[in-house]
Formats: sequence, C-alpha cells, structure tokens
Amino acid sequence: MKTNPNAMKTISRNTVFTNVGATSDGGVYWEGIDQPLPPGVSVTSWTGKPWKTGDKEPCAHPNSRFCAPASQCPIMDVSWESPEGVPIDAIIFGGRRPQGVPLVYESFNWRHGVFIGSAMRSESTAAAEHQGKVIMHDPFAMRPFFGYNFGAYLQHWLSMEERPAARLPRIFHVNWFRKGEDGSFLWPGFGENCRVLDWICRRVDGEPSAAETPVGYVPLPGALDLGGLEAVRTEELFSLPRAFWEQEADEIRRYLTVQVNEDLPPAVVSELEGLETRLAGM
Repeated sequence: MKTNPNAMKTISRNTVFTNVGATSDGGVYWEGIDQPLPPGVSVTSWTGKPWKTGDKEPCAHPNSRFCAPASQCPIMDVSWESPEGVPIDAIIFGGRRPQGVPLVYESFNWRHGVFIGSAMRSESTAAAEHQGKVIMHDPFAMRPFFGYNFGAYLQHWLSMEERPAARLPRIFHVNWFRKGEDGSFLWPGFGENCRVLDWICRRVDGEPSAAETPVGYVPLPGALDLGGLEAVRTEELFSLPRAFWEQEADEIRRYLTVQVNEDLPPAVVSELEGLETRLAGM
C-alpha cells in the first residue's frame, strides 16, 4: 500500500494471481506485499512447499503476476470505455537504464519519436527471459509482443504523420532508474514521478521550458518542480556522457541493421544518422 496503493485496491477482489504464495486463510502473499501475516496463518510457496518468513527461497516467483479488470482501478478515467475514443496528447516510453540516459527527454518531432521507440534499450528484469542484469534491446518497451514484421511496424507508426489533419501526440522518454557514481538512484521515483508528468503536461500545453540536446529536449534548469525533495543531483541526472552515447548509437545501428535490415524504413535510418551527427558535434 505504501508504493502503489491504487494497484493494491485494484486487485483486492475479482483477481487471478499466478505464481504467488497462498495463505491458509485463502489469501495470497509475496515478498514486498507490505502487509504482515495474521497470527496463525501459514504460507504455501509458488512451488507448493510450506514457506515461512526468513526462508532462503522466495514464496513467490520473481515474475509472478495478477490479472484484474481495469474497471476496478479507482483512478480509471470515466472516458476509458468511450466508443468515440479519447485524444492522446503524449506518448511516454520508459526504460530501465542505470547509466547515461537522462530522467526525461522529448523527441524533436514525430519521426524522431518513432526512432526513439525503435532504439530503446533497457536493463533486463524478471519479466524478461534473460538471466542477470544486462542491457537488452527493447523497442517500444514491448519486444516480446510484436505480432508482425518489425520494419512494417515502424512504417505503420511513421504513416500516422501522413494522415489528413493528424494531430500527433508528443513523444517522451523517461528513465526513473539512473544511478550515480556511488551506485544510488538519482531520482526518488514512485509518486515523485508526477513531477516529471507535470513538466510533460506543460510541454504539451506549449510551455517553452526545454533545452535542445543531441538526444532530444530536456527540462531547462528549474523547469521541474523539485520543491520538498531532498537535494536532487540534477546535473548528474541529465548529463549526456559523449562516450556513452557514441557507444549507444553504434549499438543501435548494429541492432537495426542485423534485426531489421532491408525492412528498416529510410526515415529511421535518417534519424539514426542525425543522432550520430549531433553526437559528433558535442
């Protein structure tokens, strides 16, 4: 309830849980649930074995899941099921990058935003099939879920710009997980992420509160509302190490060349070349 109260309220009923611990009173349990076990209640782990606090093996699988109706979310917008649809003002991609990638940046335009999505890389988690923490390519943060040719998928995104009277959303990339040289997270995350969303909303409204960098627009000094937070090392949080980004661009080029090859849309190639040119001028 401390870190995600709305999620906990959403799954309080009518929910399917997989690979979690089961309690003797008919409930569920997992590491980090932030709720103490009632006296006399025992736990069976996801493997079907008795489990108690302090055991070496976890009671829940690291990739355990829940499935609940979205309508149970207490903050679901009233227009969620509107048959007319709703306007989209911003698309926010997110990756888990401990180094090099700033807290938030905005694409220069729609094509650049599509490129940002195609080039995403992220530190693997339990949700991925990889073991250990490695930086893997995760385009659009949904690599395992592409249902058709990736090059055609990219072209589909690009084609949105060609629609008559298209009102395209702005595209942003966030990274809540950057670490400092001491290994600690530079951003508090969780509910404090609303401060970044506030800046994004102001950008959508046309506020000139961004500075141009080789990777996109980042908040101007003072543009993020940091009131009430302990000292945030913003300079480190938004730094763009040239060597890091040159290596990043090389890896993006290798990945797109090998994985997409002749199906790669020319517009994406052009955006990659633009990034390389801007990095060379740093």
